[in-house]
Amino acid sequence: MEFPAQTEMVDMRLGEKTNGTLGTESPDPSYTGVDSQELEEFLPHVTGKEKMRFTDFEGKTSFGMSVFNLSNAIMGSGILGLAYAMANTGILLFLFLLTAVALLSTYSIHLLLKSSGIVGIRAYEQLGFKAFGTPGKMAAAIAITLQNIGAMSSYLYIVKSELPLVIQTFLKLSEKTSDWYLNGNYLVIMVTISVILPLALMKQLGYLGYTSGFSLSCMVFFLCSVIYKKFQIPCPLPMDITNQTITGNFSLPSEYAYQNGHATVEPDEGECMPKLFTLNSQTAYTIPIMAFAFVCHPEVLPIYTELKDASKKKMQRVSNISIAVMYCMYFLAALFGYLTFYGHVESELLHTYSSVDPFDVLILCVRVAVLTAVTLTVPIVLFPVRRAIQHMLFQNKEFSWVRHVIIAVVLLTLINLLVIFAPNILGIFGIIGATSAPCLIFIFPAIFYIRIMPKDKEPTRSPPKILAACFAGLGVLFMIMSLSFIIIDWATGSSKSSGSH
Repeated sequence: MEFPAQTEMVDMRLGEKTNGTLGTESPDPSYTGVDSQELEEFLPHVTGKEKMRFTDFEGKTSFGMSVFNLSNAIMGSGILGLAYAMANTGILLFLFLLTAVALLSTYSIHLLLKSSGIVGIRAYEQLGFKAFGTPGKMAAAIAITLQNIGAMSSYLYIVKSELPLVIQTFLKLSEKTSDWYLNGNYLVIMVTISVILPLALMKQLGYLGYTSGFSLSCMVFFLCSVIYKKFQIPCPLPMDITNQTITGNFSLPSEYAYQNGHATVEPDEGECMPKLFTLNSQTAYTIPIMAFAFVCHPEVLPIYTELKDASKKKMQRVSNISIAVMYCMYFLAALFGYLTFYGHVESELLHTYSSVDPFDVLILCVRVAVLTAVTLTVPIVLFPVRRAIQHMLFQNKEFSWVRHVIIAVVLLTLINLLVIFAPNILGIFGIIGATSAPCLIFIFPAIFYIRIMPKDKEPTRSPPKILAACFAGLGVLFMIMSLSFIIIDWATGSSKSSGSH
């Protein structure tokens, strides 16, 4: 049953032969036994309400700004690890996996939007409550919290590791000193307080559309630079031995030729030839990295809530465009990054460029652009975590600026502590990408849809529900396989943990 845009959020009486619809003032609480006050909170603004709750937003965000916000939520530090993923899968296998994950993400967003349209709820946690009661709400909230804390940690870890190198390059220092302004721990705290916290205190996501657009433009500059550098850096790679810039995965063979004071590594047979298909111990990280890179599902419903003249069809177009744009950027960045360094590419692409020339001006600008992009992404990702916490702890409370600020400060403090004491973020990508990511992309949207969609509209054995069940099963299989591979990789000690994603 299709509803026009202005009535899409109404709930449906389930189990009644009339299959009629209610007005927008109150959904039918008999569907799950939930009191009407709780469900009413997630409907559009109703005339006559005296108190404004934290989920009551009037949709004012334009289509373009919504695309910027969702694209920014998708894009993140994962783009720096995709060239490394391609080096450990080969071009064809990487393209197949990337395409599959992008299509599956699009389908899962379709399930989320369809479920939210049925019950009149635009909150991921409340979809879980509608489907499975309190356990469903808690599971969704915990998965969102873990996923987004992991994402924010990875972004701030990039600030911690890259910002000192940027300052060091600006100052033309060949070696890192012990000065405070080259200490990543101090710098990440300063960036958090001066940039991230003020943006995180915004009341609505729509206000961040302009910063999201600027963040995306920074990543476009990163992509253009990666493509340009492919035609500037030769293979085999020149390495400055006197400055000891050989780091990470690079190793100098016993025989090499000197050219202009540099050592040119004699390539092995096929070293500068791209591989179309390959498997090794690091391949286990590829799918989790991709899944992590496409997770935007916690942000979908908040962005849907604030979309101007919102409809399910319009929000689906927002998600389709966002995923398509990021799919192209991901593949091009991975392809040209891999074709520049081949088997020498590190798990953090920018480190590989620094290994060749630490004072390259273009790469310095790219570092600044990436730092800007990931910094401006953190507030976008923080919103769903705060929303999840409020759903768990302050369900029926009216909006409070004090609580709004306290939650943001506590979250950013915990994330900073994690970033300061974590040795690298390879584990963050692997574990979170293999657990919470498949829950949010595969499992939860599918099982929520199966439970919420009324049986008189789609029987249990109908093709859409069977497809959704297979989708959930794929997520479980993906989680088990990824965790197994990662645990085996850790146990054998073959993980290249020196890098970072």
